[in-house]
Amino acid sequence: MQTIENIVTGKDLFLRPEYQEIFTQKRAEFEGMPSCDEVAKVADWTKSWEYREKNLAREAITINAAKACQPLGAVMVALGFENTMPYVHGSHGCVAYFRSYFTRHFKEPTPCVSDSMTEDAAVFGGLQNMIDGLANCYAMYKPEMIAVSTTCMAEVIGDDLQAFVENARSAGSIPADYPVPYANTPSFKGSHITGYDNMMYSIITQLSNVSQSADKKDRINIIPGFEPYIGSLREVKEIVEAFGADYIMLGDHSEQWDMPAGKYQMFSGGTKLDDARDAGASKVTITLQKYTTPRTMKAFAKKFKQETLELNPIGLAGTDAFVSAISKLTGKSVPQKLKDERGRLVDAMQDSYPYMHGKSFAIWGDPDFLIGAVSFLIEMGAEPKHVLCHNAPDGWEEEMKALLATSPAKDLHVWAGKDLWHMRSFLFTEPVDFMIGNTYGKELERDTGIPLIRVGFPIFDRHHLHRYSISGYKGALNLLTWIVNKVLDKMDEDTKQIAKTDFFFDAVR
Repeated sequence: MQTIENIVTGKDLFLRPEYQEIFTQKRAEFEGMPSCDEVAKVADWTKSWEYREKNLAREAITINAAKACQPLGAVMVALGFENTMPYVHGSHGCVAYFRSYFTRHFKEPTPCVSDSMTEDAAVFGGLQNMIDGLANCYAMYKPEMIAVSTTCMAEVIGDDLQAFVENARSAGSIPADYPVPYANTPSFKGSHITGYDNMMYSIITQLSNVSQSADKKDRINIIPGFEPYIGSLREVKEIVEAFGADYIMLGDHSEQWDMPAGKYQMFSGGTKLDDARDAGASKVTITLQKYTTPRTMKAFAKKFKQETLELNPIGLAGTDAFVSAISKLTGKSVPQKLKDERGRLVDAMQDSYPYMHGKSFAIWGDPDFLIGAVSFLIEMGAEPKHVLCHNAPDGWEEEMKALLATSPAKDLHVWAGKDLWHMRSFLFTEPVDFMIGNTYGKELERDTGIPLIRVGFPIFDRHHLHRYSISGYKGALNLLTWIVNKVLDKMDEDTKQIAKTDFFFDAVR
């Protein structure tokens, strides 16, 4: 029993005899498990090539999806605009999932509301929920904008968001001129990056007061995409500001999920709504995640007649391309500050190259992250043996294969549309030295013994990684540090046996 004098964590608490007795009783009376020998036999079979072929033939079920659902991306977009409340038209349980997902990753509160649709709404429609919900949200939290997205329930029954919002205006829930951008974000289609694109498109197009013929301002729009690294947002802004460029970051959630202690408020930072309304008047829009923002970028190109660029500032080559593009757009040479940062990165890459060269990796995550991270691995002489993207859009697989073709390594595989249970089969049949991915890879690490380097989204079981950058020269240095130090950790682990392997248990690496 817990007492004030002897408080222990769950890790130690559940090892106590009284808990072990409960677990034993539960297994015997309720779980109905096969024998331990049978479990071990089946477990061994799941590591075989025979099982791998059956696993790859699987169509009807996803196991350990390496993606999340659309409304999650919509919520991130909303919280990137000042004083904006994300509003999800659906059940309360869905919103609890979105809030907890972000809160566990960023270790910060996540404001988001729901109109709590229940069985009645599923039968008769959610109009009254929307009328009451918008009124309550507007009165209680006093946001300057409410961004509405949907969940499965609302989409399956076919609720009309445009009509519902207009009916809420007519009912007096919100003022007639109050901004309520809305986006259809069905959870059963696409992923969190699809929801990000749908909501960003909706906010920009529904807020915009810019005509196609408007004179363009000497200003750059930057869309970061679904960015789980607060430091990356700040790093990108630092690079652009080093050129003295006038810019708007559309969807800047860097302050919302990184407030100083003692200063919490419901909304913090974000793109100013007036800037969002005027974004169509900028001369160029850059997306840092092209596979996350295709619909939005098409709107900037077609509706607002802007130049559009797709840049991915992860790794040396990706950051070089981004810096060169800003230099060209501003007509200014690269500042010495950025040249020095690049030089430090190159120096660090030279120091670490011998330890990463030839090491094989399995990596998974979102499509744009993978393009940048795999490019960086190849720059370091590593071999990305298994590259898995569950939410791979059209064109991604071909681009990744072309990127892998630039490596001298052989047998590098691209797995589009596969999940982490597929990855488990790949790791047992064609093992690698290291894995790079999110928290859900810890089960793979336990099963296979392959070390996991936590990069991506979500990361629930480590603290503060989201505060760093993985973009820009300094972000590439962070990636390099995390990866090469895990390589050195493994080297120490493999060479620590006294009088057997410790001839290479060196204090100097």
